[in-house]
Amino acid sequence: MEKNFKMLAKTLYGFEELLAQELRQLGASNVETGTRNVTFKGDLGFMYKANLCCRTAIKILKPITVFNIFTEKDLYKKVYEIPWENYMDKEGSLAVDATVFSDKFTHSQYISLKTKDAIVDRFRDK
Repeated sequence: MEKNFKMLAKTLYGFEELLAQELRQLGASNVETGTRNVTFKGDLGFMYKANLCCRTAIKILKPITVFNIFTEKDLYKKVYEIPWENYMDKEGSLAVDATVFSDKFTHSQYISLKTKDAIVDRFRDK
């Protein structure tokens, strides 16, 4: 099967350890708990298995990039730099859902809006 890659399972606050235990029992590797999430590694088949079998996961995500940000300008710039045209069509629609756990960024809807703006601006500029 395919090479292992990092994934992130979102969950409710307080369910992180339960989800980590579920993932370990299913065979995930490199399981680490975070705030409202658990990261782990597996292959494509395991991603489907986790989606079907995890009762405490809200969704399983496959990150396309990782970066640190300190300002809203950093967020816009980093999101803008992602080659979105490789993942979606300019004629399609998109919805951005943000979960925020930060002292600097406290409003998830604002983060969603800035992210959407960067994606749409990239498509417009290209």
